[in-house]
Amino acid sequence: MRPNTALNACFVTGTDTEVGKTRISAALLHWLARNGFLSAAFKPVAAGTSLIDGQWVNEDVRALREASALTLSDAEVGPFQFEAACAPHIAASLQRRTIDRNAILRSAHALAARADVLVVEGVGGFCVPLGDDWDSADLACDLKLPVVLVVGLRLGCINHALLTAEAVRARGLSLAGWVGNSVSPGMAWLDKNVTTLRQRFQKQHIPCWGCVPWLAEPTPAAVAAHLDQAALRAFFSSVSPSLVSSLKT
Repeated sequence: MRPNTALNACFVTGTDTEVGKTRISAALLHWLARNGFLSAAFKPVAAGTSLIDGQWVNEDVRALREASALTLSDAEVGPFQFEAACAPHIAASLQRRTIDRNAILRSAHALAARADVLVVEGVGGFCVPLGDDWDSADLACDLKLPVVLVVGLRLGCINHALLTAEAVRARGLSLAGWVGNSVSPGMAWLDKNVTTLRQRFQKQHIPCWGCVPWLAEPTPAAVAAHLDQAALRAFFSSVSPSLVSSLKT
């Protein structure tokens, strides 16, 4: 597949690190699989691994692999994984490695050729450095994908969400939707924050794909139950129109 070929995919980004991008991405993969799509995850850059049974494992990469309908290896889901849990360009330098931009594009297109829909997850927030002269926003532009914004529902989330949306539009990308994700129990004025986000994004014609409450066991199925089914059908039907008839009503 040529690098400029359009992908049947979306790019999941967040208002910051640790806001639930992987949780939402896994839920999207689960929903796609349940609705007849051969879904696959792609997290090209991941920082932070643990040694499990003699193998260095990134928990996000492993969770995405397990949520995918397509059988994949950790390396296929996450081609650039680094040991240190820090900014990826720093983690890469600590291991005397570089993040190969062209290699990521080749991997994305190779994986997309095997799947109906690809869910691509970014790293950290939207503008995280991946090298001296490029960042995760550049990666989203390279892939030419509509963006799904995961808003970590905590103090400051309104400002972070609106600034990130502005950055996405400044790069010439479309914001396909946003998902609110509760990152801790008992957030003060949660409902008022969500109402404000809904109002602001509605004015920009950006649909809400759901608001996920704090869950003790945030499995992909449990999270997917809080997503807006109609919004997902509308988007993924447009992304992969050949499979529109497979979507459950």
